[in-house]
Amino acid sequence: MLLKGLRVLGRAIRDEPHMFAVSAAGSVLFSLLTIATAFVSGEVVGSVVVPAIDNRHVGAGALALGGLAILAVSLGKILGIFGRRLGAGAMQFNLQARYRQAVTRRYLRLPLEWHQRHATGTLLSNANADVESAWYPIAPFPFAVGTVVMLVAAVVSLFVTDWVMALVGVAIFPTLLGVNVAYSRRMAPRVARSQQLRAEVSAVAHESFDGALVVKTMGREAAETERFAAKATELRDATIRVGRIRALFDPVLDALPSIGTLAVLVVGGWRFRQGAVEVSEVVSVAFLFTVLAFPVRAIGWVLAELPRSVVGWERIRHVLDAEGDMAYGTTELRDEQKPAALRFDDVHFAYQPGDADARPGSDVLTGVSFDVPAGRTVALVGPTGSGKSTVAALAARLADPRAGTVALDDVDVRELTQESLVRTAALVAQVPFVFDDTIRGNITLDRGVSDEAVWAALRLAQADGFVERLADGLDTTVGERGTSLSGGQRQRLTIARALAGAPRLLVLDDATSAVDPRVEAAILAALRRDDAQQASILVVAYRRATIALADEVVYLERGRVIARGTHQELLETAPGYADLVTAYEKAEAEREREHVFDEGGVTA
Repeated sequence: MLLKGLRVLGRAIRDEPHMFAVSAAGSVLFSLLTIATAFVSGEVVGSVVVPAIDNRHVGAGALALGGLAILAVSLGKILGIFGRRLGAGAMQFNLQARYRQAVTRRYLRLPLEWHQRHATGTLLSNANADVESAWYPIAPFPFAVGTVVMLVAAVVSLFVTDWVMALVGVAIFPTLLGVNVAYSRRMAPRVARSQQLRAEVSAVAHESFDGALVVKTMGREAAETERFAAKATELRDATIRVGRIRALFDPVLDALPSIGTLAVLVVGGWRFRQGAVEVSEVVSVAFLFTVLAFPVRAIGWVLAELPRSVVGWERIRHVLDAEGDMAYGTTELRDEQKPAALRFDDVHFAYQPGDADARPGSDVLTGVSFDVPAGRTVALVGPTGSGKSTVAALAARLADPRAGTVALDDVDVRELTQESLVRTAALVAQVPFVFDDTIRGNITLDRGVSDEAVWAALRLAQADGFVERLADGLDTTVGERGTSLSGGQRQRLTIARALAGAPRLLVLDDATSAVDPRVEAAILAALRRDDAQQASILVVAYRRATIALADEVVYLERGRVIARGTHQELLETAPGYADLVTAYEKAEAEREREHVFDEGGVTA
């Protein structure tokens, strides 16, 4: 643990060499002047105080000179303290900011399937609590470095003054270090458990808040409170165990320098009676031990925080060293004013073990081949679990196939630059995500989209009507996750967001499930108009009216393409497709009957 901790501190020095130099220089200055204070004080006692007591007279010049000497050393120590604290603070906060950003950037570069294997609360803890823990020892670290210089200088000074009193220091300082090492060993596993529980508490809290609607509507407030309380209690108990270890060792660490001071006074008095040392030398050594008591604790603070630092660093490294980056190519697509063609060629895909959608031992997609010709609309239809959303994700390159090719304009998406891919394809997911921002901010996403383009996108998404009715129009703040909007409004807003980027391929993964069928049909019809923004469309569809608007239908079952053709052709040739579409149609009809009102109320 000690070696791991020293490596973390070494990393901190390499990352912030300038701030460390400032803080270490201030600490060394403070340390050397602290030792100087001991000898200046001893000299003042021996040359001013003792003669004044013997002669019962104080010379004004000697008194002024002694006072000036003490003042000069004190001012130097103040300068050292200022440099030490300023440098250490800047170093610590710079490291925290740097690694919070590094962790966040890594999150954004890792594929979606990696995120699906990690709880959101854990990821939040990595970027916050773990980063803070990793660099927590930085505040006392420069002080500890200066203290090491102080200890070396102090031991040398002790031996120069009197070797017998020096032996006391030689005995006390290793004892301090030994106690700190034992302390670190006992703290390490307890701190590791405490950090893990912090992440688990964060995960439970995030899940409860994220599922607040379910919690309230299902009457699960008490159960969720109990679940959170159980985990919080476990964290409390783990933290108390950490506190108990500190409570056991802290008094020992505080007492040892005081014991050293007492031992020096005893030994020094004996040596003075033997005539081996002067009074000023005994005072200097005793004072030296007194002033060393607090700085020596700085070493203890660093060693005490190393276990937490190592655990935090290892959890950060788990993110920074994570593999699976989606490497991008160097190819840029041309003809950016025309719709793009999408092609799946013998695509196989399987989620890794631990992924949320993983089916161990089987591929989610097996030999999937189809294409979306430029400017055409293709509907993707299939029962639940058939792989439709996976196809949509692969089309937008949220993941890469295990085998086979996904191509845009006959170029493998893995060969495209990220910028070209983002400009070409836009995915609107099943669950609409809306930021706590204005309507305009949610659509533009700081992409330099004009208000004219925003309104054009809203019209295509059939969202301009409800936006115009809002009190502040585009400047209306929609709240966290768009809580002020209905589900259908959020879906239309996310469609407008995708359209505002002028994509050449639009992938709709059941992105209109919460809107009225007539609105859904109007959206697709608007996207297909000659005067509308031209884009090829791949739509995961369920409703018969929507499917009928497609130029071609691709029917999936268990990750395989079972049939392709027009809606009417598949009704006649694919029994599974016919049963599925008919079932959806019957369900829609049943829902409509349940909402028919007559004069007496609702009729079933």
